[in-house]
Amino acid sequence: MAKVISTLFISADGVAEIDPDWHFPYFDENMGRAVTEDYDAADVLLIGRETYDSFAGAWPGREAAGGDDAPFAKQLGDMRKVVVSRQPLEFSWRNSELINGGLLDAVTALKADAGVRGILIPGSISVVQQLLAAGLVDELRLLVHPVAARKGRKLFDEGDAAYHLRLLASEAFPTGVLRVIYAPGTAPTPVGYEEIKDQVPAGN
Repeated sequence: MAKVISTLFISADGVAEIDPDWHFPYFDENMGRAVTEDYDAADVLLIGRETYDSFAGAWPGREAAGGDDAPFAKQLGDMRKVVVSRQPLEFSWRNSELINGGLLDAVTALKADAGVRGILIPGSISVVQQLLAAGLVDELRLLVHPVAARKGRKLFDEGDAAYHLRLLASEAFPTGVLRVIYAPGTAPTPVGYEEIKDQVPAGN
């Protein structure tokens, strides 16, 4: 069964809609390594329409230009790209296809496809939100920037139930960026103050 992995750049206050002003100053070789590991874990990109338009508008040109980022651009171009869109699309970027059917059914089928090694969702906040709600995200990989963005779309939307997460790995970069990898977790046993009051600081 293939894993569904969400990878996101995110601010300390939960904003996942990137602003270059607070994102790029923190991008270094450590973040580059983390991004490489994320992309190497998958052979299918699952992306929303806005993310696809952004990627397709940039990476093919960078591949053709042959600069320092051309190898990564080629890797993206060679990957299978499944695009979530309610409207028909004419694809200009190779190996791109429109999602087949509803999102949840399509992702369930991709996870069960023996020919799929891993499914990576870069960005695509609305797609991640829907899959989180349906319990279809296996790993949430966050690069948490040491900044409160204060505006922009947040990863976690309003809802009735909390998402409990289990920490798989964490790493602190010299820039202050934290890399955290979560998997879905179970809710802890409910407790109240009476159960934890012996842990309260005793004071001086």
